[in-house]
Amino acid sequence: MTQALKHYLQFTDLTAAEYAYLFERTALIKKKFKAYEKHQPLVDRTLAMIFEKASTRTRVSFEAGMYQLGGSVVHLTTGDSQLGRAEPIEDSARVISRMVDLVMIRTYGQDKIERFAEYSRVPVINGLTNEYHPCQILADIYTYIEHRGSIAGKVVAWVGDGNNMANTWLQAAELLGFTVHVSTPSGYEIDPAVAGVNSTCYKVFKDPMQACAGADLVTTDVWTSMGYEAENEARKKAFADWCVDAEMMRTAKADALFMHCLPAHRGEEVEAEVIDGPQSVVWDEAENRLHVQKALMEYLLLGRMA
Repeated sequence: MTQALKHYLQFTDLTAAEYAYLFERTALIKKKFKAYEKHQPLVDRTLAMIFEKASTRTRVSFEAGMYQLGGSVVHLTTGDSQLGRAEPIEDSARVISRMVDLVMIRTYGQDKIERFAEYSRVPVINGLTNEYHPCQILADIYTYIEHRGSIAGKVVAWVGDGNNMANTWLQAAELLGFTVHVSTPSGYEIDPAVAGVNSTCYKVFKDPMQACAGADLVTTDVWTSMGYEAENEARKKAFADWCVDAEMMRTAKADALFMHCLPAHRGEEVEAEVIDGPQSVVWDEAENRLHVQKALMEYLLLGRMA
C-alpha cells in the first residue's frame, strides 16, 4: 500500500500517537546505530536538502542520516540553484519533487516552505524557518524521554527570545500534555497566534528566575537568531538578565535538565558552568537530531514499520 503524502512543516503536522510511535522507532534506530547494525530501509531513495540559511547540525544530521538509511543526498543552496534567482518556488517544487523522494528545506519565511509543499509530489520537511523548528523540538523531547521518561505533565522553562524554538515548544506542550513557563525580555515576547495554541499550555513570567522555579527542564537559545544580526547589540542589552546561570538552575528541580539547540554563546544566553555542567544534556540532544530525523524520514516515506 502506498503511503499517503504527508509533510512535516510544523510540530502540529503529526498527532500525539504518531509522536509516540516516532519516539519508539527512534530508540530502536539509535540502538542499532550504537551496535553498528545496518538499518537501511531507504535504499535507492534520494533526499534533496535545500539551504537558504547556513547550517551545521541540520546538514550533518540529515545527510549522515539519509546515507545511514541506505539512501543518497542532493545538497542545494540558493547560490548554486535557481532557488536564489527568479524561478518561482512553485516551479522549483514541481521539478525537484519529480526527481527525488524527499525534500528538506531550511529557509527564512514559513510561507516559502508552505508554498513548496503545496506543489511537491513528495514529503517536505522543515529543517528550520523563522517561525518553527520542529525537528529540533522532536530531538529535545526524545532526549528528555531518554533521560527522565515521559514529558507529559512536566514543566519546561523557556528563557530568552520568543522565537521559532519557543513557538514550537508551545505547540508540543499543547499536543503532548506538558506546560511551558516562558520568560522573555519586553519587546521579544512570544506570539501565541504564530504558535496557534491556547493559553492553557503555557504561563508567562517577567522574571526568568520565577519561570525556572520547579521546572523539570530549562532551555534557551541564542539571543540573536539568523536574519536578525543587525539587532545584535540592542538584543545584548535587552537580554542581559536572561542568561541561564547556576542560580536559575538551582530554582528548578534538583534533577532538572538543561538543553540548548546550539550553537551556544557561553557568557551570553548561558553560563559555561551550566552548559558544561552535570545537568546539561546538550550533546545527547545534538546527536539525537540524527536519530529522530531518521525515524521521521522513514515514517514519511514508508509509514509505520513492523
